[in-house]
Amino acid sequence: MRLIRNLSKDDALRELQRVDADPHGIAAMLPKMEHCVIAVEGLRCKVANIMKQEMLSLGGDVAVARDSVACAVESTDALVIGTRKQVERLLEKLASQPFGLQDIARGMQLLLERSERTDFVLATPRRTIALGDRTLVMGIINMTPDSFSDGGKYGSVDEAVEAALHMEEEGADLIDVGGESTRPGAGSLSVDDELSRVVPLVRALTARSGIPVSVDTTKKAVAEAALGEGAELINDVSALRFDPGMAPFAASSGVPVILMHMRGTPETMQKGDLEYESLQGELVNFFEERKEAAVQAGIDEENIILDPGIGFGKTGSDNCTLIRTLGDFKCLGRPLLVGPSRKSFIGNITGGAPEERLEGTAAAVTAAVLAGAHIVRVHDVGFMKRVVDMADAIAG
Repeated sequence: MRLIRNLSKDDALRELQRVDADPHGIAAMLPKMEHCVIAVEGLRCKVANIMKQEMLSLGGDVAVARDSVACAVESTDALVIGTRKQVERLLEKLASQPFGLQDIARGMQLLLERSERTDFVLATPRRTIALGDRTLVMGIINMTPDSFSDGGKYGSVDEAVEAALHMEEEGADLIDVGGESTRPGAGSLSVDDELSRVVPLVRALTARSGIPVSVDTTKKAVAEAALGEGAELINDVSALRFDPGMAPFAASSGVPVILMHMRGTPETMQKGDLEYESLQGELVNFFEERKEAAVQAGIDEENIILDPGIGFGKTGSDNCTLIRTLGDFKCLGRPLLVGPSRKSFIGNITGGAPEERLEGTAAAVTAAVLAGAHIVRVHDVGFMKRVVDMADAIAG
């Protein structure tokens, strides 16, 4: 399930067409798609038809596949359309219905409750980090020779530390340190090599910096060493999937964890089939599963941050869609981090090498803030801090 809010007319039309609604029905339902629209995927036709009849009786509607009324298809996606009051009354009616409708009602109620949450507090061993009053800026420091944008930029630990401290002066709220490139096509790095890049930098940086340092790694050994030197967050692009020891370690350390969506590995993610039957739906399901796995491992759900993985196994159009519809992921009830900085989908639109994508990054960051991002991960901290401040002001 996902909650769709504040749809433009074009977005509403696309959603109705995606579920294969009858053209005449589209004309009737499109004006109603304001206030509250909930997407529910993979319903049995019998269940979808009951929901449609109940919602029609309340003055709302449920868009379903055109052949679902006659149960000529095995299942259908559905869009529950109505005011918030109509949806709440629907949930009351479904709560006493058979065929699994009680569970669907409970899921929709939880969806609405989660989507209304805007403020969060992360707890690290050293401090708490409040999210919600404004968008936080995470600066990127890569000690890698082959990152797509800043590979080989820092020739020594001292240079990297000075760059990070300059980001802090420019307004960074967090610094994310990485030792292994995750650009498309990048292979895996040995643990020893990654440790040699990350640990000295984290040690030197945490000794001088006053803001939290995050370690960007998929390896438990690297995360453990970095946290031992003062890092306070784990940013795992595999969402705790690549190293079986990462989730238990993160749980025992009690630090916030960033879970990112990615198909495959950095080496394979942009190869082969990039098609999604339901882009937002697949990401919601992925995050629900990874969030549950993290909680089962002992990680506090209040310390989980979600990242849709801009540029990781997605087309340029997908990346734009995810930023535009970021609000769909509020239904997960967790803060959202977005990292569009200098990525190729921007270059494909604006042109230019990675370091020449400042304006495109600023536009993507602005859109992400307006859509509800809690943290943006960027290379150009000073510039993007000003962009974020303006976007926050517009968003109110």
